[in-house]
Amino acid sequence: MADPFGFLKYARKENPYRPVAERINDWDELQVPLNKEDRQEQAARCMNCGIPFCHTGVFYGGKRAVSGCPNDNLIPEWNDLVYRGEFKKAWERLSRTNPLPEMTGRVCPAPCEKSCTEALNGSGVAIHDNERFIIDTAFENGWVKPTGIPKEKTGFKIAVIGSGPAGLSAAWRLNQLGHEVTVYERSDRFGGLLMYGIPNMKLDKAVVQRRIDVMMEVGITFVANTEIGVDITAEELYQQFDRIIVATGAGVPRDLKVNGREVQGVQFAVDYLTEATKDVLKYGTEATSKKLAGKHVIVIGGGDTGNDCIGSAIRQGCASVRQLEITPRMPMDRAAGNPWPEYPFTDKEGYGQAEANHVQEEELTLYQTSTTAFIGAERGQVIGLETVQVDQGFQPIVGTEKTLKADLVLLAMGFTGPERSLLDQLDVAEVLDDYTTNNERVYVAGDAKRGPSLVIWAIREGRLAAENVDQSLRALVAQAQ
Repeated sequence: MADPFGFLKYARKENPYRPVAERINDWDELQVPLNKEDRQEQAARCMNCGIPFCHTGVFYGGKRAVSGCPNDNLIPEWNDLVYRGEFKKAWERLSRTNPLPEMTGRVCPAPCEKSCTEALNGSGVAIHDNERFIIDTAFENGWVKPTGIPKEKTGFKIAVIGSGPAGLSAAWRLNQLGHEVTVYERSDRFGGLLMYGIPNMKLDKAVVQRRIDVMMEVGITFVANTEIGVDITAEELYQQFDRIIVATGAGVPRDLKVNGREVQGVQFAVDYLTEATKDVLKYGTEATSKKLAGKHVIVIGGGDTGNDCIGSAIRQGCASVRQLEITPRMPMDRAAGNPWPEYPFTDKEGYGQAEANHVQEEELTLYQTSTTAFIGAERGQVIGLETVQVDQGFQPIVGTEKTLKADLVLLAMGFTGPERSLLDQLDVAEVLDDYTTNNERVYVAGDAKRGPSLVIWAIREGRLAAENVDQSLRALVAQAQ
């Protein structure tokens, strides 16, 4: 590296979050990027470690979480180039593996940083923010579009179903390889989870649209409001395209089927977040509707989606928000059985939780708490829910029953997997590890293949599925010759 002692000279500095009191009044992005000089100093902290655990994703701890980058990003190399001020070369190195770094540079939990060698006794290199700097600099200088233009056209046509991170990654790579690509999306806007599943303050929708726009400019066709089996049949797809990639995500949310589930006001988190984003797109980031003024909100689920719901409810002016988590609270420090370079299972305060704790005195998160019933009023609107504390085996503890007030309950318990109907229409009964299926013309990538996971996994799988499709088509040409 250019400065092997940079980690000793400079303290870790992340893109700072805007003050809570300021940011809860709008939907603008949470963080303010550091300037170029500070960013170069942060890149200098990437030491000459010899064994960079950061750029190889490895599962530890019973495959609960990956440590390192699943996408094999060449992190030490582009950190070095940022330090040297060779920003275009840094972009070229980053884009070799990651087609969508503006997304991961904002929403990825950065398992690369947790496995960074400097994190063994320090705080790790600010890889996440360095990545965002590289791609934003690339867009500012017009470097992105040229890398998406193919050198030659193959004549093959590929359909990508789904425009989330896996679909966009696959489409970008296929177009680079010279294939004619059409992306189908059943929603009214493109981006999938990136557009409607992640709130604007975490991932500005202008950033998502910027990527869609450049993809259109390099020749990729996007078709919105189109559902396979309704607006276009599987047979029509087979007639028009040589290969099909299914990248629809794991779109089936996990439900909570207890007494009273049918009452109004019990809603899946993804539907709530979609509505919130549509309001932002319609009225702008400075407008806060306060549609939850006077309302008491309960979020069931302790993950990132639950945190996003909390932050969104605060911006919509809720009277209170509480979060129910069925698991125990994480320890403050690594447990003995969770050493570096494993991903640390420790307690942390999300941005939404910090905002809730700022505006209310009431305890936010109730741990080891299970919902046993929803309570509805005479007209069927939720007015509360019944809970009970559970032990380590998730069994109810007698005598801990409690009733909580609620005007809106958001189910943020993750997703169970992809919708089967599309795969059935395409005659897909088996999905293999190399993204192929029992149907030689259909491939599956991202959460539709692996189940609910990180955006970076989806990006990786979209890219690799595209390359496998390319190889299969070129093999056909070789056989024909």
